[in-house]
Amino acid sequence: MQRQFNFAKKTVLFTEKLQEEKRFVIANQLLKSGTSIGANIKEAQNAESKADFIHKIKIAMKEAEETEYWLFLCNELENYPNSEELLDDIFEILRISNKIISSSKNIK
Repeated sequence: MQRQFNFAKKTVLFTEKLQEEKRFVIANQLLKSGTSIGANIKEAQNAESKADFIHKIKIAMKEAEETEYWLFLCNELENYPNSEELLDDIFEILRISNKIISSSKNIK
């Protein structure tokens, strides 16, 4: 949970840079998806069942994949801030989330 929270903080700061440079569309999309990952993980911690838990983690993964898309786009566009550090973080979040889902499915 701490990893996703720290990622959300970095995302806020990164999107503030984008907004300062008047890159509002990508900043808004990235802010929404990047900060919702941790919120969905937090919600999964209070899931009503194993299926509900897995579903909520999958929602967090979808948000992480969307975030990855926006970060890739930032790296490909001229005059946009470099997002490599955030990409490294999102790769790790996706890897961990995949592991959580596969482990949860194997629990009886």
